[in-house]
Amino acid sequence: MKMASRGFLQAAVAAVFFFGIPFSGAMADTVVTGAGATFPYPVYAKWAAQYHEVTGVRLNYQSIGSGGGIRQIKARTVDFGASDKPLEKQELDRLGLVQWPMVMGGVVVVVNLPGIARGEIRLTPSLLADIFAGRIARWNDPAIRAINHSPNLPDLPITVVHRADGSGTTWIFTGYLSRVSPKWKSTVGWAKAVRWPTGIGGKGNEGVSAYVGRVRGAIGYVEFAYALQNKMTYVLLRNREGAFVAPSIRSFQAAASNADWSHAPGFYMVLVDQVGTASWPITGASFILMYKDQPDASKAVVLLKFFDWCYRHGKDAAVALSYVPMPQNVVGLVEQAWRAGITSHGQPIWPARP
Repeated sequence: MKMASRGFLQAAVAAVFFFGIPFSGAMADTVVTGAGATFPYPVYAKWAAQYHEVTGVRLNYQSIGSGGGIRQIKARTVDFGASDKPLEKQELDRLGLVQWPMVMGGVVVVVNLPGIARGEIRLTPSLLADIFAGRIARWNDPAIRAINHSPNLPDLPITVVHRADGSGTTWIFTGYLSRVSPKWKSTVGWAKAVRWPTGIGGKGNEGVSAYVGRVRGAIGYVEFAYALQNKMTYVLLRNREGAFVAPSIRSFQAAASNADWSHAPGFYMVLVDQVGTASWPITGASFILMYKDQPDASKAVVLLKFFDWCYRHGKDAAVALSYVPMPQNVVGLVEQAWRAGITSHGQPIWPARP
């Protein structure tokens, strides 16, 4: 599988990609900036590099987590925010923001267990919730052994690794656990940041990947591209239909196929625990946030042109990194929203003039 360069995925927690040569003329000093989710960082980095080669546009994105992205767009310190936790329509309207889905992918459960291969461990929803709640504390616990016939299950303590920052990946993961476990929902809950019952925290998908890779007996949750790039051992999960499935572009697509974006106000959509025997149960979308009224029309047009290019020419790069591109009918809905919802000094700015 063709992957982004190792440098993209081994970036620091506050990772930044910055590509480009200046435009000529009036756009010579234009730089568009964004911040937020680490979940889509590998594909955003790849898209930015490819777009630079084609156009020379410079794009600066800080991979600081969804919570940070939402804070920065609210503070108007960036041109766009990125979050895996969508804002509901009422909040968007109150803040004067518009949001849309950019790409979909899967959150996967990864482990560090000597002698255990990818996909060798199976977990049910209740087992997963009990492990992250600290109720199951060793890998050879009878409840784990009951659905796993591997002779290699080690007698090791389980070390839970979770996000230390406000995270859309955490929002997707705890949303799933809240859907499948009433006890989790009532005691821990569903949010970008929760009070974890047990474990250690890593900052960003990068930090969680690093901790799981170092700690024997660790279990964590990361976006799939991070698991692949770091050659991590992922588990099979039992989905809503009772099938144990592996994370893959196909199982993410199966879950995403149930999404009815046309009836999602403000594009608010939750994709966890979807029906379908082939569906990966912890699937989610990542969203872009911009202000409805843009102070700088030319910069806003540059940014929308980049997102439009990603939709139309970035599909192969997304699939190569095991993300699910947005379907064309959804792209049409998004660009309708741009036409109707993004203005500068009261004037529409999309579609852009040639």
